[in-house]
Amino acid sequence: MSKNHTDVYLHDIPFSEAWEAFTNAIEAADRWKPLEEESIPLEKALGRVTAEPIWARISSPHYHAAAMDGYALHAADSEGASDRTPIDLDAKHILYVDTGDPMPAWANAVIPIEHVEPIGSASRRKDVEGIRIRKAISPWSHVRPMGEDMVATELVLPSGHTLRPVDLGAIAGCGYAVVLVRRKPRVAIIPTGTELVPAGVSAAAGEIIEYNSLVLAAQVETWGGEATRFPIISDDFDKIQAAVREAAQTHDLVLTNAGSSAGSEDYSARVIDSLGKLIAHGIAIRPGHPVILGMLEREEEQIPAIGVPGYPVSAALTGDIFVKPLLDQWLGRTTEMPVSIPAAMTRKVHSSLGDDEYLRVTLGRVGERMVAAPLSRGAGVITSLVRADGIVLIPAGVQGLQAGDEVQVKLLRSRAEIEKTILILGSHDMTIDVMAQFLGLRGARLASANLGSLGGLIALRRGEAHLAGSHLLDPETGEYNSTYIREYLPDTPVMLITLVHREQGLIVPAGNPRGIAGLSDLAGDIRYINRQRGAGTRVLLDYHLGLQGIDSASIQGYEQEEYTHLAVAAAVASGRADCGLGIHAAARALELDFIPLYHERYDLVIPTAHYHSEKLQPLLELLQDPDFKAAVKRLPGYDTRQMGRLAAEF
Repeated sequence: MSKNHTDVYLHDIPFSEAWEAFTNAIEAADRWKPLEEESIPLEKALGRVTAEPIWARISSPHYHAAAMDGYALHAADSEGASDRTPIDLDAKHILYVDTGDPMPAWANAVIPIEHVEPIGSASRRKDVEGIRIRKAISPWSHVRPMGEDMVATELVLPSGHTLRPVDLGAIAGCGYAVVLVRRKPRVAIIPTGTELVPAGVSAAAGEIIEYNSLVLAAQVETWGGEATRFPIISDDFDKIQAAVREAAQTHDLVLTNAGSSAGSEDYSARVIDSLGKLIAHGIAIRPGHPVILGMLEREEEQIPAIGVPGYPVSAALTGDIFVKPLLDQWLGRTTEMPVSIPAAMTRKVHSSLGDDEYLRVTLGRVGERMVAAPLSRGAGVITSLVRADGIVLIPAGVQGLQAGDEVQVKLLRSRAEIEKTILILGSHDMTIDVMAQFLGLRGARLASANLGSLGGLIALRRGEAHLAGSHLLDPETGEYNSTYIREYLPDTPVMLITLVHREQGLIVPAGNPRGIAGLSDLAGDIRYINRQRGAGTRVLLDYHLGLQGIDSASIQGYEQEEYTHLAVAAAVASGRADCGLGIHAAARALELDFIPLYHERYDLVIPTAHYHSEKLQPLLELLQDPDFKAAVKRLPGYDTRQMGRLAAEF
């Protein structure tokens, strides 16, 4: 018997102690880190995990596109059209377009084919002499403006993201044909046992159909790995040792299945010990206590090995408890906390005092209560996992559960809510995308919607968000946000946290061909693109228009609204507008010129209850992270010196 065998052989130790020893050994072998990157074509990327954030290379659409079949025209030519006073337009003022066609430079709207009457006897729509319209159409109706879907430099997907079918379309749409992903972890699965026969073979008495390797391989593939199923190896030490040695040469992880107990033909622990180091044999969990953890020597390096118990439920749970976290680590993906819900036990359950027990249950709603009915506890009853809706963990030291006890159930079936999402509504700022990327690496998920600063405060009042971004200037006091918080959230305790100070100004085409110098130039024939009502940038504009005595009615395009700074920049870059008020970073992103006008404070408005919640702690900690501050500071026009400062408390 080898050097390590007698120390750890079938000596049950707590899970936390075993896992810490195992991961420490993996880290000492320099294998507790994401695997190397590789570039693959998009058509082969489904289910792979991104190795870097995906930033849009191009806008989508990258041109102004017709959104319907009809006739492109200049909207002004339709003014006054009605049923009583129809307007006829000849062929010089219209162009037939199909959905998706580029808009001619002189047109800014499409009138649908069903809303026109052709003039003349042409057989083809594009050859008509003209059209008669009976309803005026507004500018940019039935047109997909450039950047409607995605704007160049926008964050499309974070790193550590498992790619779905829709993600592939988004990546292609923003300019990529290949994507950088983590290499799939290679996992060898070696089934052992003289009594085993392959699936599909008629099993005689005493023979067992081998399917654990099928389940383990499917788990590995589902979790993003690449599984290799070895042929069944009979209970022979030398044969098992040879198979494990071979597998260790080309895989990141080796799983031996069965042979992990203390019987005369249970060789897995001895094999792992002979080829490296045995770390644990026997862990205080049920089902699955004979789990083996170890490291295998491979030339001058080591790779982890796990001896998986032979009982099917034990094998499947071992994969979930031990294998999945390893694969998540190697793929640079955060291991998700299991979704759980409270439920009441339907009957009494006894449990061993010394082990953590994973009890399979089925769930149902009875009246207003969710109840959990225990299923068969046998480690060999695979159908108990098939039928199970969830798992109840009975901790070591708890002798059992009583009928009516409330328990937490880890769900094995999907649930609608995304439990870990932090939702931020309100004003758009480019640092929110950077924040989403950093939070993704910390295991949190940030979702945002651009409603404008006022819209964000209203969402907080309704209990629809965890926090809001806001930069609302009070013209009378010169303060940011405080006046509006008192008005819109009078009964909600709130923490006002500074995110950044940023530069606002006019975004103009490269070279500033119209020679725009400030707001006084907007009156006249300059085509302006505005932000939506309630946006802090719109409030800022109106405030300074008032100071300068400029009537908004004199600004061409004042009523044309966009919901983000990048969308304003896209409108300017595409020639749809001559300028718009926005942040410096948005202008730089699309290689436009920027005329600096104002400096402002952008805050996070956080209800106190959420501020102190565990959910928001990753975000609050991020505000003190030097790497995050440095990433924001690299964007033009941002000052991070007061990031994370408590500006006010209400």
